Amino acid sequence: MGIAILSVSLLIMFTLGWRESIIVAVAIPSTLALTLLLFYLYGFTLNRITLFALIFSIGILVDDAIVVVENIVRHFHLPGQRDKSRVQMAVEAVGEVGNPTILATFAVIFAVVPMAFVGGLMGSYMRPIPIGASAAMGFSLIIAFIVTPWAAVRVLSWWRKPEAATAEASTTDTKPHSHYEHEEDFFTKLYRRVMGPLLHQPLWRWSFLLGITVLLLGSMALAGIGWVKVKMLPFDNKSEFQIILNMPEGSSLERTTQAAREIAASIRHEPEVTDYQVYSGTSSPYNFNGLVRHYFMRGGANMADIQVNLLPKHERSAQSHDIAKRVRPRIAEIARRYNARVAVAEVPPGPPVLQTLVAEIYGPDETARQALAKEVRRIFAETPGVVDIDWYQEADQPRTRFIIDKEKAALHRISAETISQTLRIAVDGQSVDLLHVPGDKEDINLVLQLPRARKAVPEELLALRVRAGNANALPEPLAAGSPPPLVPLRELVTIETTITDKSIYHKNLMPVTYVIGDVAGVAESPVYAIFDMNQKLRALDTTKFGGSGAELKIHNSDMPFSDNEPAMKWDGEWHITIEVFRDLGLAFGACLVLIYVLMVGWFRSFMTPAIVMIAIPFSLVGIMPAHGAMGAFFSATSMIGFMAGAGIVVRNSIILVDFIELRLAEGMALSEAVIDAGAVRFRPMLLTAMAVIVGASVILADPIFQGLAISLMAGEVASLLISRMAVPVL
Repeated sequence: MGIAILSVSLLIMFTLGWRESIIVAVAIPSTLALTLLLFYLYGFTLNRITLFALIFSIGILVDDAIVVVENIVRHFHLPGQRDKSRVQMAVEAVGEVGNPTILATFAVIFAVVPMAFVGGLMGSYMRPIPIGASAAMGFSLIIAFIVTPWAAVRVLSWWRKPEAATAEASTTDTKPHSHYEHEEDFFTKLYRRVMGPLLHQPLWRWSFLLGITVLLLGSMALAGIGWVKVKMLPFDNKSEFQIILNMPEGSSLERTTQAAREIAASIRHEPEVTDYQVYSGTSSPYNFNGLVRHYFMRGGANMADIQVNLLPKHERSAQSHDIAKRVRPRIAEIARRYNARVAVAEVPPGPPVLQTLVAEIYGPDETARQALAKEVRRIFAETPGVVDIDWYQEADQPRTRFIIDKEKAALHRISAETISQTLRIAVDGQSVDLLHVPGDKEDINLVLQLPRARKAVPEELLALRVRAGNANALPEPLAAGSPPPLVPLRELVTIETTITDKSIYHKNLMPVTYVIGDVAGVAESPVYAIFDMNQKLRALDTTKFGGSGAELKIHNSDMPFSDNEPAMKWDGEWHITIEVFRDLGLAFGACLVLIYVLMVGWFRSFMTPAIVMIAIPFSLVGIMPAHGAMGAFFSATSMIGFMAGAGIVVRNSIILVDFIELRLAEGMALSEAVIDAGAVRFRPMLLTAMAVIVGASVILADPIFQGLAISLMAGEVASLLISRMAVPVL
């Protein structure tokens, strides 16, 4: 954040001057301090999101101060200021841009606020950004109207006297279009030279409008052709990942450990791996993934968990996701040899989900659900890029029951409890005594049980013998003094083999079977994998799954009404993606309507606000190609950057149109007023865009917020080059 503040301050110093940079720089720490106070009152902590919210706000909050300072300096250069004091000139300068600045600031706030209304986990995750940015804009407006003019009058007190500026202006004013301003810079003259043909020559004008329309449509088509990938959140760069191993049900702990150690040995020589821990038969210690995906509840002889630790991210060139992709084929090959299911679980970058791809299978009965789930697993396996396929369905496990013939046991005077205790001692063991060894701190527990090899075979247990009861009550009396005989268990017990009951999962009181998977390699966004699989899923014959033969119903954001017909719902990251973009889109649309109503009230025109808001989509001309060129996903943070950039575009357009109306009120012709307003306001707009670009560049290297930075930077460049000409032309 300190780098961002320093970069923006240096930019202002080299563009406006060191005096102006001091004035604008005063607004930055004041606004950030008030924003931090608001975070404290809201109960937010200083974390990754709140810090990025502050960095995100730096490029925006200086806009008000830049507009006010630039207009004050411009008024100091105006001719005819001989009889006015600096305080009076500052008041007039602030009054000239005051009302449109207020309206423009609220336009930016309304463009950012919708993020606060996103529901679900993603809403809570991203909420500090809209709250912080909106508060920073409000505070910056107050500071720009109170602190900035006060500082400008005092810091610029050693500026040239108005008389000297007037004399110089009278001899050097050679502008072709207006007698109001001082000597223009290169960019202003270039702007006038370009805008002249666009306004006065219909061929140039229509060619320009057609060209930017083609560019806009072409940029939006980049997502359709797949050059720009859409994803909820990009992959993060963590210093760890897990390997989740599920051996076939019934596997011994020794075999599970053998497979886990072989997998761990296959990655131990990776240069980024520092160490690993293997947990067989139990789960690894609590972590983020374990809590969300319920890994902490795993336990059993057929389960293992390998925790892999990597070098710190500043000591390696490869990201953790790239390392996970590199080792996944070797891990999958080892798991295939053991007929096991394996998943490489990375730490999620944002709100967690059960898995990236989650298919919820519903059907009229267990058999239908299981059959449909098998088909979904097959489609998962046939889809390129879908990996780590698993399902929440245990394999059939034999269950052995020892059934006691109570009549025979009663004839031998042997109780059922005696037989059960004998089997329990043989299988589980029983402590019979403590061995006290001199010199040892702890006693040794002596446990009586059968060897492991014998107790693994149920028939071996039937060879055990139990002593009969009262000898006088036996069918054949014994000789005097003879002990009761030992009766083999096979004479009293029979074996019955069944299938162990399986886990039953419910969601909203309906039985459900989960099929899960991940995406890596070919398609790293679940959006495209789901689109491919939906075509295959709709082609399934539902009569095989207890259905009526109609097309399989695929749900995205809603649940099936009943389980009478086979149905499937996509959950996981896809559900959050739909939820976030739906909420963002609806809230953003509502706020655009509100912005339009505010501008209608201000400009007293229905056409002017429409012209101002037409410039919003033009930022996509820069945003989409920039994402494709940098190989970045268009993510939720990219959408946030587009929305914030739309607020800045509307803000600058409002100030531009208001300046046009001001020139018209002074008696200037429309064509001249359009060019003059754009020329006069071009420098503060350029400076605002550069401040946003410099401020956002600090977070460009962050894998999560890279999309936000790209949208702000590329969107500002595109809107500066296109919107500043399109709005005057329209």
